Amino acid sequence: MSLLVVGSIAYDSIKTPHGEVYEVLGGSAVYFSLAARQFGPVRLVGVVGEDFRPRDVDFLKQRDVDTAGLETVAGGKTFRWSGEYSPDMNSRETLSVELNVFEDFQPKIPDSFRDSPFVFLANGAPGTQIAVLDQIERPKFVMADTMDLWIQTQRADLIELLRRIDGLLLNDSEAHLLTDRPNVIAAGKAILEMGPKRVVIKKGEHGAILFTAEEIIPLPAYPVESVRDPTGAGDSFAGALMGHLTKRGAVDRGVFKEALAHGTIMASTTVEDFGVDRIGNLTAVEIEDRFSRFRGFLAL
Repeated sequence: MSLLVVGSIAYDSIKTPHGEVYEVLGGSAVYFSLAARQFGPVRLVGVVGEDFRPRDVDFLKQRDVDTAGLETVAGGKTFRWSGEYSPDMNSRETLSVELNVFEDFQPKIPDSFRDSPFVFLANGAPGTQIAVLDQIERPKFVMADTMDLWIQTQRADLIELLRRIDGLLLNDSEAHLLTDRPNVIAAGKAILEMGPKRVVIKKGEHGAILFTAEEIIPLPAYPVESVRDPTGAGDSFAGALMGHLTKRGAVDRGVFKEALAHGTIMASTTVEDFGVDRIGNLTAVEIEDRFSRFRGFLAL
């Protein structure tokens, strides 16, 4: 089974109470890919400028990320983001956003990627996500991420997208905004009525909740003592979730619950260091050890 992700590739500058880094590799598709590759090869589609460092391409390739869908814009500049986290790490301020080549990105899915059975549409304009779907041949399972900006400015396109995908991933504040429901349970149920068969609402340090027509499954976060940089945790969560589904080739109840747990584990490792350093060098032994401990926490 093959997994395709389409999303942003960036250079991030991050400041937290634990330190500061400048122009490190980041972006939703990068964090996703580095998490998903622990379960199998990943097909990446994204755009960068001519300034994108060759060593960063090599970094991805060495970790089973297929970069055949990586577009380099001649003379262009790679997407950049900078932000600073609050002392309690629960909120952040975006200091600058330079979309650069990502602003006009029109994804072109390589012919060799179009048969991908599992597809993740990382955070992006709903119209762009729909254009990606139009290039995929009969996918088995498609999941998308979204954000408050698109809910507020491109709601019609987002509603159309929801009718065409199998799963939606978003955080609790975005779920409230999308549905105008103040209660997260009511919001999750309302989103199911919009089209997707599975909705995952992230609640940060409080875990996540899976909604289906049959049931609601809450899952706590994995306890982390030292949080150095929360950037990319949600994208890592999505990468491990979709990576596990792809590896198993199924989306039934049991497999999906395991996928949620793997997503939780991957997010917990990502926050332990700046940028992609931790997740990029994570071993299978470390993942299995933490997964086993997490299962132990949940056993009654």
